[in-house]
Amino acid sequence: MPWKHSLLIALAGFAGAALTFSAPSRANDYPSKPIRLIVPFPPGGINDVVGRIVATHLGERLGRQVIVDNRSGAGGLIGYELAANAPKDGYTLLITSIASAVNPWLHKVPYDPATSFAPVAILVSAPITVVVNPDLPAKSIGELVALAKQKPGDLSYASSGVGTSLHLAGELFRMTAGIELLHVAFRGAGPALIDVAGGHSKILFGTTTTTLPMIRSGKVRALGIGDAKRSPALPGVPTVAEAGVPGYEAGNWIGIVAPAGTPPEIVAKLNREISALQDQPDVQKQFANEGADIVKMTPDAFGDFMRNELAKWGRVIKTANIKAE
Repeated sequence: MPWKHSLLIALAGFAGAALTFSAPSRANDYPSKPIRLIVPFPPGGINDVVGRIVATHLGERLGRQVIVDNRSGAGGLIGYELAANAPKDGYTLLITSIASAVNPWLHKVPYDPATSFAPVAILVSAPITVVVNPDLPAKSIGELVALAKQKPGDLSYASSGVGTSLHLAGELFRMTAGIELLHVAFRGAGPALIDVAGGHSKILFGTTTTTLPMIRSGKVRALGIGDAKRSPALPGVPTVAEAGVPGYEAGNWIGIVAPAGTPPEIVAKLNREISALQDQPDVQKQFANEGADIVKMTPDAFGDFMRNELAKWGRVIKTANIKAE
């Protein structure tokens, strides 16, 4: 794939990430009209919810409306292609997520993942939470791994579909822990979670956002958080790494990018304003209610992060021999 060659070139610096201030007047005049924020998924999901929270508060800070434009379809590819080909003037932005690190390995994408976008800011992370049916005789990650080793391939985990972030999180856990699990794919995280709560499949690697209501109601049991730190929403649940599977980290993340070539001074201004709104108590409360943790990065750091995610999930997909359906 041509983009893989571009990825090697981009290791020196993600397109548009370097910030200069050669034209401060352009940033001072920006924005002079409404901004379109493309969400490449349908309304109601975590990408849409986060996008709408940011759009409201960013619009207030900039003094111009930020209009959410849901362009779903093809696993997000329609929205990504639209944003990649938009004018490079700062008036079209895109909500991006872990899908940007997965889709290029599973599909022929109509853009170059290494060079088509300028990173603006990461917004939040929604770490994976490992949950099990309460009847499963495993009350910790260590006990789950031991149980899986006793019965290789017998324990099943549900996911939201082949190649989705939940599937990949399960495969990463299987590979990192050195165990065998049976994958059962569903059409969406909701049906997968219901199946685990019902006792058919035994395990789910779901985002905290999705699993939190059933954890609180006792319909599933949380064993571990797939993040480097514990989740404020579940402070009593250890990370998977501290609970016995060192090196495991998985979860969704959501950020904002612009078309590559967007003036760097505009990118810098957007990053500053997004960082400021992330400090607002009302925004923090809204994100916490969604089980999402605020994350801050400079555009350069966010570019590095996205490159690392692209490489990481590419390794998982290749090693597990995952093919799109």
